[in-house]
Amino acid sequence: MTRILILFAHPALDKSRIHRRLIHAVPELPGITLHDLYAAYPNFAIDVAREQELLLAHDLIIFQHPFYWYSTPAIIKQWEDLVLEHGWAYGSQGTALRGKRLLSLISTGGPAGTYRRDGYNRFTVRDLLAPIDQTAHLCGMEYLPPYLIQGTHSLTDADIDLEVGRYRQLLALLHEDRIDLAAAREQPSLNLALDRALGQQAPE
Repeated sequence: MTRILILFAHPALDKSRIHRRLIHAVPELPGITLHDLYAAYPNFAIDVAREQELLLAHDLIIFQHPFYWYSTPAIIKQWEDLVLEHGWAYGSQGTALRGKRLLSLISTGGPAGTYRRDGYNRFTVRDLLAPIDQTAHLCGMEYLPPYLIQGTHSLTDADIDLEVGRYRQLLALLHEDRIDLAAAREQPSLNLALDRALGQQAPE
């Protein structure tokens, strides 16, 4: 079983249409830990030792957040700056995270079609996540294709119900090592890998 740590960050959770629903749907399974950074550190006073212990206790780290201004909410950058210390997370003696995996699970207000090099946002989501990709690489971690929930501004209640269900299934299947991550490496997102895993579960 893969031990999963969800580092959740949403600076305006009371206004959220999707993430507020998602975090209440996290499967209650041993080995899946939801850690709300804004709730834990309202003053941004990150407990570095605590965060490092959490990282060591898990195999897959998920940054879950809305994709504000093509990046993470501020507290994730604060977390990276303080927790991923030289000599611990990277550098010649910094091997604590080597071999672990990192996944960005993000929502975008705009639909998928706006995140193309010829589209409104001029870059793909993978392009815009390059700093996190490189951070993972520097720490010796494998950066997985992101899991994307897009076009949230236009989702209906039924659409959100569907996304919440898929989210629960994604976490459960990742926990059970039932998603082919090797085959997903070259994909633009992890969504297709989830579709394949769910299709394999479907009765013939």
